[in-house]
Amino acid sequence: MSGIGSWAERIRNNTGKVFYGKNEVVDQILTALLCGGHVLLEDVPGLGKTILARAVAASLSGVFNRIQATPDLLPGDILGVSIYNSREEKFTFKPGPIHSNVLLVDEINRATPRTQSAFLEAMAESQVSIEGEIRPLPDPFFLLATENPAEFEGTFPLPEAQKDRFFMTVNIGYPSRDAEAMILESQRRLTHPVNDLEAVSSLEELQKYRAEVVQIHVSAELRNYILDLVEESRSNPLFHLGISPRGSLALYKGAQAKAAIEGRDYVVPEDIQSVFMPIMRQRVLVKAEHQIKGIGTEEALETLLNRVEVPPVPLK
Repeated sequence: MSGIGSWAERIRNNTGKVFYGKNEVVDQILTALLCGGHVLLEDVPGLGKTILARAVAASLSGVFNRIQATPDLLPGDILGVSIYNSREEKFTFKPGPIHSNVLLVDEINRATPRTQSAFLEAMAESQVSIEGEIRPLPDPFFLLATENPAEFEGTFPLPEAQKDRFFMTVNIGYPSRDAEAMILESQRRLTHPVNDLEAVSSLEELQKYRAEVVQIHVSAELRNYILDLVEESRSNPLFHLGISPRGSLALYKGAQAKAAIEGRDYVVPEDIQSVFMPIMRQRVLVKAEHQIKGIGTEEALETLLNRVEVPPVPLK
C-alpha cells in the first residue's frame, strides 16, 4: 500500500502550502475521499474551511465548484435547469454547480430544508433526478459542506438523517502559534497562495486507489471490535440514538483507508480509534438529561471507546 501512502503524502504536502499545521485534518479528508464519502466541516468562521476545500480540489486536478448557501437558494440553482433555445426550437439542459468533481457548499445550514434535500440523492447515489430524468454526476464526486455550529439566526439545522449521509464531520480547530505566524507571512502578496497550487494527482489515480482500499485486510477480531463499539452505543444509557449500520460500515471502510494512508495493507486497532470520532460524532445523539449535565457528544463517545475492550494487535 506504499502507493496510497505516497499519494496521501503528496496531497498533504501540497495542501500544507496554504493550509498550515493541520495534517491530521487533511488525512481525515483523504480518508473520506478514498472511501467515496462526503465531509461536513463544522467549525467557527475564519479557520480556513474554504481554503482547505480549494486546496484539495486543486491537488486532484478536478472540476471545482462552490455554492454559497442562502435562504433563497433553490434546488434548480444547484442541480441545473432546461432553457428553451428559440433558434433550435428545443430545450437545452444547463448543468448546475453540483456537476463537478469537488463541490464546496458553504454554510449549508443557511439553505432551506427543501434545498438541503437536493443534495441527498447526489451524496447517496452520485446522481441527480431533474425533470424526470436521472443524470449521473462526474466520477469521482466529492462534496464538502461547511457550517458554523455557533450561529443559529437565519439557519436551518441539518436533520439527523442528512447528517448521517456525511461520511464524517471534521472539526478544524484554531491553528498553533507557529502555524498562525505562517498564515500571516503568506498574506504578504496581492493574491492568495491557493491560486498558485498545481495538481499533484489525477482523478484516475484516485479511482485506482479507491479500488485498492477495499482490499485492505481487517481481521475477525477487529470486525468484532467494530461491532462491540456499535452495540455499546445502542445499549449505553448515555445515548438516545446509537450508531446505525451505515455508521458501522463507514467505520470499517474508514479504518481500511487510514491503514492504507499509513502504508499498511492491514488494519490495526489504532486505525479504528483514529477515525472513530470524526465518523461518529454526527451519527449519535446524547440523551437530553446528560446534555443538561454538560456531557457532550465527544465526551460520551470517549466514554464509549474506553468501555469497550481493545483486541490485541493482529499479525499481518
